[in-house]
Amino acid sequence: MTEDRLSSKKTRELFTIDRLRGFGRYMAREKLEVPLPFERIMQRHEREIMRYLLRASGNREDAADLFQDTWLHAYRAYPRLQPKSDIRPWLYAIAINLCRNRARDGARRARVIVPDNMDFSAGNTAGKHYRSRDENDGYAAVYLREMIADLPTKQRAAVQLRYFAGLDYAEIASAIGCSEESARANVSQAMKKLKAMW
Repeated sequence: MTEDRLSSKKTRELFTIDRLRGFGRYMAREKLEVPLPFERIMQRHEREIMRYLLRASGNREDAADLFQDTWLHAYRAYPRLQPKSDIRPWLYAIAINLCRNRARDGARRARVIVPDNMDFSAGNTAGKHYRSRDENDGYAAVYLREMIADLPTKQRAAVQLRYFAGLDYAEIASAIGCSEESARANVSQAMKKLKAMW
């Protein structure tokens, strides 16, 4: 019985963590190009992705759904990601696409609600934004969100990534799939349009 214990102890020692760490000393992570564990990536970026989704969607429940979908899509696609890829723009690209899909699906299901007041018939109010005389910051935020939603797709995504997520132009270009100059131009054109509408 003691021989069985000794042989099993020797077998266990062959596969200890120390043996694996010893292997790791000779084979550096960079040389193997082993990607970071997905859990660590999620821990690094989950807060900023959630903040972006809250600002982009404007609705806490939608943002929570989009957040879960973003990480689910990222988890499924992660094994196919190149080891040298920049993770942050890749995650924002997934979040942007999901926001775009949600907005498109919401527009398909949207219904027109006609107020009882005859001065504001549906024909007169469609596509127009009205600001009240005693507008406060809450109304201004809603109005700004509506103006951003009216921008063309790439301009909307670029301005949201620049001012909601704080990405630089290279990261914006990577996230929306364009050149850095095009990302700059999209942000600039979007800001000009927003200033003209305000």
